[in-house]
Amino acid sequence: MGRSTQVPRIVLGEATPMQCELLANALKKDREFHVIGTAADSKHLLRCINEFEPSIAVLSVDLQDGPRTGLSVLAETHAKFRRTQCVVLLDRSDRNLVVAAFRNGARGVFFRAQPIEQLRKCLRIVHQGQVWADTREMNYILEAFAHVSPMHLFDRDRKSILTHREKEVAHLVAEGLTNREIAGKLHLSEHTVKNYIFSIFEKTGVSNRVGLVLYAFSQQEAVQK
Repeated sequence: MGRSTQVPRIVLGEATPMQCELLANALKKDREFHVIGTAADSKHLLRCINEFEPSIAVLSVDLQDGPRTGLSVLAETHAKFRRTQCVVLLDRSDRNLVVAAFRNGARGVFFRAQPIEQLRKCLRIVHQGQVWADTREMNYILEAFAHVSPMHLFDRDRKSILTHREKEVAHLVAEGLTNREIAGKLHLSEHTVKNYIFSIFEKTGVSNRVGLVLYAFSQQEAVQK
């Protein structure tokens, strides 16, 4: 969950070769990223991901071979290449597309109207193992998943299964803080924060930070009821 020391190796999938080239050139200006392949259609994009197994795949939701073909590439990449984190490029904040992206394994969604520096920040965050989504997109996810696979909040005696500190960590994750930021806020080491998060995963049955956000939301709903 902590920051990786390796330069992220990136594969780009855009709707046209020109868009691929423009995005690749923009990212290549930053030595923090290594663009290792580009493709404009799903067949060549999957072949590229299969060959290079990148750290991050940046995928347009629409590729040259059709609308939403990027989501199919996303789903297959998530199923076969667990070490590859995916960011989906969208033209606008569409509720259905945002939810579909996260359902199929995205770790972030990014909108083309945003500046390239924001994309760089998005890629850094995702490479650290975090989730990239703003408040509006996170609300879409919460609304879509709030009543699916309810989290295990309490034991048989109706006592919370999380300790006070674990609850604090869970809620800070839900607010979008990185492990380092949580460590600073709670005066803990990053290693300790990482251990708390693993403990929370084990107790609640979730397996990633998006699930942890949903857990925190469900916990809040349970308290209110």
